[in-house]
Amino acid sequence: MNILRGFNTTFRHALDDAVTVQYPEEERPVRERYKGRHHLRRYENGLEKCIGCALCAAACPADAIWVEAAENTDDERFSPGERYAKTYEINMLRCIFCGYCEDACPTQAIELGHQFRLTFTDRDDSIFDKSMLIDPVPEGGEETPQAVEPGSFDRSIPDMENPR
Repeated sequence: MNILRGFNTTFRHALDDAVTVQYPEEERPVRERYKGRHHLRRYENGLEKCIGCALCAAACPADAIWVEAAENTDDERFSPGERYAKTYEINMLRCIFCGYCEDACPTQAIELGHQFRLTFTDRDDSIFDKSMLIDPVPEGGEETPQAVEPGSFDRSIPDMENPR
């Protein structure tokens, strides 16, 4: 009896249409909650959102993130806060794509995007540094470091609607 039920299931599905996707010519869209490659975000004026607090590194259960902070000055400003991430590295071989770094970030600087093509042939290529992670400068923004008026940034998360 079980054999007949098994054959019945096989013949029923044998007549269905194929669901094969011809990758890479065809791509299925990823789900909204998918967590892929990391990105470091910028504000509209070009300043980096990362303030070098290293909360993402502290929250990472795989110890895959390394952040080294440095002080901002009015002549060389990278972020609106007192500090910025001088060195930001993620070891993609260690990363488990849990999203804890994204949840821990107070400025929403690190974000896991939808890119899933992460290939490398060398262990050194698996370490993504800041230049690989940072988003390009938005249109109308300036490249960092920027020179600003003294005292124009006194908060880590600025009110970008009404800059001083």
